[in-house]
Amino acid sequence: MPLPTLTPEQRRAALEKAAEARAARAALLDKVRSGELSFSDLLERDDEVTKKTKVSQALRAVKGIGPAKANALMEQAGIDPNRRIGGLGAQQRRKLVDALA
Repeated sequence: MPLPTLTPEQRRAALEKAAEARAARAALLDKVRSGELSFSDLLERDDEVTKKTKVSQALRAVKGIGPAKANALMEQAGIDPNRRIGGLGAQQRRKLVDALA
């Protein structure tokens, strides 16, 4: 199925919406980086911005966790590398929180 053709106004609106979403995710991850929001608190949030944030990005925002450690933690918890926070199960969330404790 081909993608729909957008008018210039629709395209501009879509680009603005995407930029707003990226900025909101960046602000959320900055809160995790600064320690204002813990990783476990992040997992408990129920807003669209949090749900659409990739787990790997959220883990890398935690102090002391880089790409390799984030991948290892996700593998131990049985989480696909492309999974988003909204798609995590209760057991996967618990495994990540326990691993970071």
